[in-house]
Amino acid sequence: MIARMQTNPTPHHAKVQARRWPKPELPETTEGDDARSIPELSEVAKACRRCPLWRNATQTVFGEGPDKAKVIFVGEQPGDQEDLAGKPFVGPAGKVFDAILEDAGVDRLKVYVTNAVKHFKFEPRGKRRIHSKPNAGEVQACRWWLDKELEMIKPNLAVALGATAAQSLLGKVVPIMKMRGEVVERDDGLRVFVTIHPSFILRIREPADKQAERERFLQDMKAVKKLMAA
Repeated sequence: MIARMQTNPTPHHAKVQARRWPKPELPETTEGDDARSIPELSEVAKACRRCPLWRNATQTVFGEGPDKAKVIFVGEQPGDQEDLAGKPFVGPAGKVFDAILEDAGVDRLKVYVTNAVKHFKFEPRGKRRIHSKPNAGEVQACRWWLDKELEMIKPNLAVALGATAAQSLLGKVVPIMKMRGEVVERDDGLRVFVTIHPSFILRIREPADKQAERERFLQDMKAVKKLMAA
């Protein structure tokens, strides 16, 4: 079993968490094999205990979008705002993502958006919760859910937003910057487009560099739009 991470919630988030997790008697693992649709799978995932990250997260943050979407975007994990809202890509990185998708002509309402890991992993610092990268065991434990999403949606294309997403989709660590813009075909025929996570843009301090990276990500999304039509 994966060792429990020392990511105790701050007092404010602990109160929110207490309201979200009223059933401590839930089993340590939840299969979900009986789910026949994305809504059913999402409901089952609320009780996920496949790794210890559920203990300190507010709630499971499952994917959302059409259950027959042509493309699925996969990020790393929910952030602080996603953890509280229960929806993927609604925080600062999500706003960047939405704006660039719109500029690229990709309708967010027609794509499925999810994360490789469905619970927020963090380190508390005062009243803040600071993102902590999921480890390989946590990514592997949560891959079961991503595989089920792919199985049900049957997309033509998956977009790996960052290293963790690429690792989950391809089953191995890949050099994102080197492979950026490449399309890798899996053994099952699914095409995987590799690019950065939009949070990378937010971490750039120099305005000119930030704008250049935004433009490059926009070109990536335009390439995704073309692949969606292929």
